[in-house]
Amino acid sequence: MKNPVYTFEKLKFASFEFTCCEGCQLQFANREASLEAFFSLLDVRTFREISSEKHDDYDIAFVEGSISRSDEIERLLAIRRQAKTLVAFGTCACFGGVNSLKNCHSMDECIAEVYPGLPVETLPIRKISDFVKVDLSIPGCPVAKKEVERIVVSLVTGSLATLPKYPVCVECKEQLNTCLFDLGEICLGPITRAGCDAVCTTGKTPCLGCRGPADDINFPAFLELVGERGLNRSDLKEKLGFYNAFEAYPCQ
Repeated sequence: MKNPVYTFEKLKFASFEFTCCEGCQLQFANREASLEAFFSLLDVRTFREISSEKHDDYDIAFVEGSISRSDEIERLLAIRRQAKTLVAFGTCACFGGVNSLKNCHSMDECIAEVYPGLPVETLPIRKISDFVKVDLSIPGCPVAKKEVERIVVSLVTGSLATLPKYPVCVECKEQLNTCLFDLGEICLGPITRAGCDAVCTTGKTPCLGCRGPADDINFPAFLELVGERGLNRSDLKEKLGFYNAFEAYPCQ
């Protein structure tokens, strides 16, 4: 019996960057062992990190970065008009990311300090879903390449693309790690969406929640845990605000 032959149509793919470090886009070029097979699924139309060619006929757009200027809003709207599917790619696009820390300060004072006497156009940092409809979000700082590969395969084959619903703690336990709360650290693993293979906590670095809230988290219980361990509430507030991913869960 012959093996079945599967056919598929390549995705007309484009990748765009806004206010970001472009680290999530670079993840596309990582994992050389799977790189050729991965890009065989895609008809890359525009992707500055890997090609100088630019084409406007794309069906799916991956957008990295947050929005910080009016011209970025106009460019994002144009991308949305062209793309049949728009993916928020990385924590900055999904939540605002580290860039959101700028919203905590007076922009006039910051500009005067960093760019004295120079005109600088800047807006408060916003996630891309504040301006356009997002069809799918892939969080992470940076994104996990294995997860991106799995989701791209789902998009190519027309199957359901999903993210884990459970928290990072599940993956951390699978790695047989010592809980960082037991080491006197505040870790957002109990409330953060899994999918990163607990890479930070396995390296004994507390989770800062770059993947955003897991489904159905018990935030009051998490606050109680922090209090029971005698950990600093102001430190918790700083961690929750680091990526702007937990703005719906204020820590008073």
